[in-house]
Parts: sequence; C-alpha cells; structure tokens
Amino acid sequence: MTPLLHEVGPRDGLQAEREVLPLERKALWIEAAAAAGLDLVQVGSFVHPQKVPQLADTDRLFSLLAERGRIRPGVVLSALALNEKGLERALACKVGLLCLGVSASETHSRRNTGMSTGEAAGRILAIAADARREGVEVQLSVQSAFGCGYEGEVPEERVLALVERYLGEGHRRISLADTAGLATPDRVERLFSTLREQAPDVEFACHFHDHVGLGLVNCYAALKAGVRCFESAFAGLGGCPFTRLAAGNVATEDLSNLLARLGLRADLDLRGLTELAAEVAAHFGRQGGSLVRLAAAKAAPVP
Repeated sequence: MTPLLHEVGPRDGLQAEREVLPLERKALWIEAAAAAGLDLVQVGSFVHPQKVPQLADTDRLFSLLAERGRIRPGVVLSALALNEKGLERALACKVGLLCLGVSASETHSRRNTGMSTGEAAGRILAIAADARREGVEVQLSVQSAFGCGYEGEVPEERVLALVERYLGEGHRRISLADTAGLATPDRVERLFSTLREQAPDVEFACHFHDHVGLGLVNCYAALKAGVRCFESAFAGLGGCPFTRLAAGNVATEDLSNLLARLGLRADLDLRGLTELAAEVAAHFGRQGGSLVRLAAAKAAPVP
C-alpha cells in the first residue's frame, strides 16, 4: 500500500499567516508541490473573505491554475468548504476533492462554526450528500480528534460516534485531525487500529499538528495502523485560527524524507520539496518547522 501525501500548506498553512500572499506566488508554490511528486494539494478554502482574508482568492486561484495548465497530471486539487455557499463555489471551480469537517470538541465546534458538534455534523453531512450527487469526491474529517486546546481530553467515544455517522451515510474517505497538537503515538495507533478493524474498506487519512514535537512520530504510528493518506504542510506552516493551542503542521519535507527512507516513496523529489520549504520559510522569516530543511541549510557550502 503506497502512502499518499496531501499538501495542505496553501490552505492550512497560509490561513495562519497575517500576510495575504499574492496570487502568483500561491500558484507557483502549488505547482512546485505538485511537480515534486505529491499526490494531492489543497488549494484553499471557500469561506467568507472577511473571516479568512488570506484565502479570499481561492476561486481565482483555481481559475489561474487551470489556465496555466502546469499541474502534473494525476495530481488532485482539493479545497475546504464550511457551508452551502462554499459548496456552490467549489462546484464552480471543479474541485477534485472537497474536504468537510466536524469537531469532536463542543467548544472548538462552537468557536469554529457557531454550532454544536451535532448541529455541525447534520449540516456537513447534508452538504456532503449534495456534493456527491454532483459527482464530487468528498473527504470528511473529525477535528480535535485527539484532544482540544480548550477542553483538553476528548473522549474517543465522541470520535468513534462521528465516524460511525459518516460511515452510515456511505462515506469511505475519512480523516482524523489533531487540531490542537495533543496526539500521542499510542493513542493514534489504538484509535486508527480500532477504526480499521471496524471499517477495513475505508481510506483513512491523518492530519497532525506539531505542538510538542510528536507530529512525525504520530504519522509513523498512523502508518503502522494502516493509514494511507497523510496531510502535511511545506515548511511546517499552519495552525487553526479558531483553537487556543495553534501549532504548525508536520512539515511535508520531513514526512516525505521519512517515507522515502522507509522505501515507501522513492519517487518523491526531496530536493525540490526542501527547496520549496526553504523559499516558503524565507518568505515568512521562519527559522524552525522543518528538520530536513535545517539540515540541508547546515550542509550547504559557504559562498
């Protein structure tokens, strides 16, 4: 089973930055990520421009990428939506994979959507059904699946109940997101193993934030439990703006290096990914966030 890599830097990464990045630079970074061998790239999210101004140009970005035609064949362009209006915009942009999510934390759910977990789940499932009727592939996620920045521990029963609702509606692409970066490898392996036993035909994905340096270890634990799709961000950017403990994502270049060294993704252009991460980090003035990038910088010859 070949692991799939889902680059979420253009969405989850950029939404955490104060700067509104120029459209052309976004397009270049997305094209570079696709060219390096990544399987999916999350272009942006269809949310209200005043709520997340960094992603207000997602529609224009999809159009620009289609016009330029530089995305490597086979790469899926994904996007996030939160409501019915977001779905309309996603359909107009011919999104390859629509990502929708519900938080297992009541506090996080209300801060993020203004709704309880149950209310949000009902709305998201209705939107997902509409998307599938239009022929759009859907991935549903459980946010705060391993803990909440406000509530702390999130009972696994809540996570399992949400996944059960997804399965009951026929969904077979499901992601667990560690929104607050509180996951530990033992819990990751246990929870995913339980889900894999209950639904062996489902393609599970994982999304880890590196709050205390366990992100890459958690990815390995998920891999051991049979998870196939891994979400990460170039240069380790990211962090949910609606949670109390915001931390960057697992760095794509670090995750790619791990999978390559395990002999699972020899096709990836690690140099290209590291160069992209270095460009992204330099643009935002970041020093940390990626072990591979820092190692490459130390090894570079002095001019």
